[in-house]
Amino acid sequence: MEGFSIWTNLQLSDQAEAYLIRETKGHRLTIAPPGEDVLEVGTIDHRLLDSDIAFGQPNPEDLQNSPRLRWAHISSAGYTRYDTPELRAAFGKHQVILTSSSAVFSEPCAQHALGWLLAEARQFYPAFRNQLTDRAWPQNDMRSKCHLLGDQTILIAGFGSIGHRLAELLRPFAAAVFGYRRNPAPDQFAEVIGPDRLEAVLATADHVVNVLPASPNSVHFFDTARFQSMKTGSCYYAIGRGTTTDQPALISALSTGHLAAAYLDVTDPEPLPPEHELWNLPNCHITPHTSGGHENEALRLVKHFVENLRRFEAGTALVDRVF
Repeated sequence: MEGFSIWTNLQLSDQAEAYLIRETKGHRLTIAPPGEDVLEVGTIDHRLLDSDIAFGQPNPEDLQNSPRLRWAHISSAGYTRYDTPELRAAFGKHQVILTSSSAVFSEPCAQHALGWLLAEARQFYPAFRNQLTDRAWPQNDMRSKCHLLGDQTILIAGFGSIGHRLAELLRPFAAAVFGYRRNPAPDQFAEVIGPDRLEAVLATADHVVNVLPASPNSVHFFDTARFQSMKTGSCYYAIGRGTTTDQPALISALSTGHLAAAYLDVTDPEPLPPEHELWNLPNCHITPHTSGGHENEALRLVKHFVENLRRFEAGTALVDRVF
């Protein structure tokens, strides 16, 4: 069989590059310069126009205009900039497949969220702030604010692969876990609800984990009304996309004490400016969009792509197919 022409602009480690080169022997591989940030639109590279397969963060315009393209594999879980009517129409016309790397990021993102939930349960952030400041010994006060996850209700909004994995990780703690989807489907680790029950569950949840992707329907999904629907003293966690949170509304809910704490891995904009008010709120804890990160990330991305490449070669169903 004649090999495929494969183009990639993935930021490759030495190990990942060696693996990709070895596993694509028999195909023609083009390695283009990577972008600085996975959220940036990839630069136009006309070599992609001569490729059968694109892997990484290609420029959507290149994908739309490529006469040879048969499959595009995106190196992120999110694919918002590729989910346009124009690209869907072009891919539909030429029978091009789009897949994502959702399976690569479900584990680290779920572990990140679990780490936050445990940090809040055991009051690690307040203890660390105490260590950095007056080094008092607020033992009784801090003990009274600790809790067991088994006594808590957790709502995961945007119940996809990350939410499912988080619910699975939470099972040993015996928490009451709900997942929210626009179109609910049964899940073995959570009770999945739809829009008709969202407000009721928000009112009872101790923790609300936002894993919503960016889309026109999710902009400021968590706004003043939804924060007010949450019970007083509950906590908010965001690891989906920053645009899904109305940040002024969040600041208000944190400042008034309606929310006990917020944990943010995504903001709008990114990077969050150093002078932004969120940095100064003592009950807002921020990580710089690291929830999906892990030391062998590039290698896992390449292995996921190679697994799909084998399926593509065999004509079988691809993993993480978008359309």
